[in-house]
Amino acid sequence: MRWMIASDIHGSALYCAQLLEAYAREKADRLLLLGDILYHGPRNDLPKEYAPKRVIEMLNPLRQYILCVRGNCDTEVDQMVLQFPILADYALLALGRRMVFLTHGHTYNSSRLPPLHPGDILLHGHTHVPACREYASHIYLNPGSVSIPKENSPRGYMTLVEQTFRWKNLEGETYREFAVADEM
Repeated sequence: MRWMIASDIHGSALYCAQLLEAYAREKADRLLLLGDILYHGPRNDLPKEYAPKRVIEMLNPLRQYILCVRGNCDTEVDQMVLQFPILADYALLALGRRMVFLTHGHTYNSSRLPPLHPGDILLHGHTHVPACREYASHIYLNPGSVSIPKENSPRGYMTLVEQTFRWKNLEGETYREFAVADEM
C-alpha cells in the first residue's frame, strides 16, 4: 500500500491544492493528515491564500481516502464541516512487526511518549520541521508542514511505500529517505 502523510495545512487553499496535486501524482492509496487542517492558529502568520472553506471543498470529496488525527488547532466546529473524522488524538498502524503511532505532536511527542516498544515509530507534525531521529526507545518521524514550514525546511509531505519513508517537497522531489528494517 502507498500512503501519503502530511501535516499542518492551516487553511491554505494554495498549498492544499498543491498537496492534492502531489497526492494524485504519487498515486497514493490513502492520505494521512496529522492535524491542523483549517485554522492557522494564533502563533502563526496567515498562510498564503488562507481560505478554510476552499480547503473543506477540496478535502471532503476525498473523505473515503483520508485518515486524520486532531491537531491543536482543530476543533469540534471543524468536525461539523469536514466529512471525515478529525478528532482522534492518535491512530495506530502496523508496519511489519512495528507499530506506528500517528498523532499531531502537541500532546504526545519525544519528550512525552505514548506507550511504545523499542523500534516503534512515533509519527507526528506540529513542529513544522521535518525530522527523522532514532532513539533507543523509538523512532521519531515528522513530515514537516504543507503551508508554514519552519527552520528553512521545504513545504512538503512524506510517502510510505513498503517499509520506506520518503520526505518530498510539494513538487515531488525526494530530499530524505528512511528504510525501516524488519527486525526489532
